[in-house]
Amino acid sequence: MEAIFKRTATLKDFQTHYCPGCGHGIAHRLVAEVLDELGVSERTIGIAPVGCAVLAYDYLDVDMIEVAHGRAPAVATGMKRTNPDKIIFSYQGDGDLAAIGTAEIVHAAQRGERFTVIFINNAIFGMTGGQMAPTTVDGQVTATTPKGRSYIGQGYPMKVSELISSLPGSIYVERCALSGPGQIRKCKKAIKKAFQLQIDGADGLGFVEVLSACPTYWRMRPVEAMKWIEEEMTQIFPPGRFKG
Repeated sequence: MEAIFKRTATLKDFQTHYCPGCGHGIAHRLVAEVLDELGVSERTIGIAPVGCAVLAYDYLDVDMIEVAHGRAPAVATGMKRTNPDKIIFSYQGDGDLAAIGTAEIVHAAQRGERFTVIFINNAIFGMTGGQMAPTTVDGQVTATTPKGRSYIGQGYPMKVSELISSLPGSIYVERCALSGPGQIRKCKKAIKKAFQLQIDGADGLGFVEVLSACPTYWRMRPVEAMKWIEEEMTQIFPPGRFKG
């Protein structure tokens, strides 16, 4: 019998290392499907820094580069400027992009660099043990906020899409979620739009934020984690198009 789940040309047949319910696998598939449909896999270069997606090259059959924590936008800048005919994208988590890499993504958007950013927001540091991230929501329990994050002393969750959309060099900014089939379809559409703009030679940064589950460090079952995205995360990080 033919399998219902089919690999794409750009998604390798590789056993996952992600935890059950993790959204990275879904996001990888969406990126792979989009690159296949646009016919640009052969000229695409992906950049993955430190984080749970550090092994993205095991799954995506495109040229990949690993870079230091937070520095993907800086490397993407150099890659695109020296290889303007290539399709360049960075794939970054919130602990990477919104913490140690804040300056890099802000200045890339300010300068209007011509690459695509896939930003996975799961509101926590996943690879290093579940510590509080800039995107951790108020009251959320993490390894470093055992009583829940508090605005007092620990600040507010960073709304990255709103920040990037305010910068003149960003041309397309959208936030989506991996919390159900309908939302996943919207997310694929957003990713495709961001890549298409780069293919068309648009002058600026394309940015897609993806609300994704981390059941392991949220200490939830996968179904509960999906529900938490819908009921909690989207209240702080509302999905939608912010620019473009």
